[in-house]
Amino acid sequence: MANTPQAKKRIRRNENRAEINGARVSRIRTFVKKVEVACADGDKAAAAEALKAAQPEMARGVAKGVLHKNTVARKMSRLSKRIAAL
Repeated sequence: MANTPQAKKRIRRNENRAEINGARVSRIRTFVKKVEVACADGDKAAAAEALKAAQPEMARGVAKGVLHKNTVARKMSRLSKRIAAL
């Protein structure tokens, strides 16, 4: 267990950040899933709109440090490739 006041504060802060970061990642997954569902349905217009909504969320995840930039770049690339193939 933490002994110093600073270590106790870090534990509190880490718990708060973990909750916020978890919510952010979950939100990003939801946006990505909407794109994938639209692709599976074969609806190119809806998939493009969903990707347009998902891209800023994914970029924000990179900016906040919850996802690696290459991971997001790969996911965006694969999603846009799937949409173009429709």
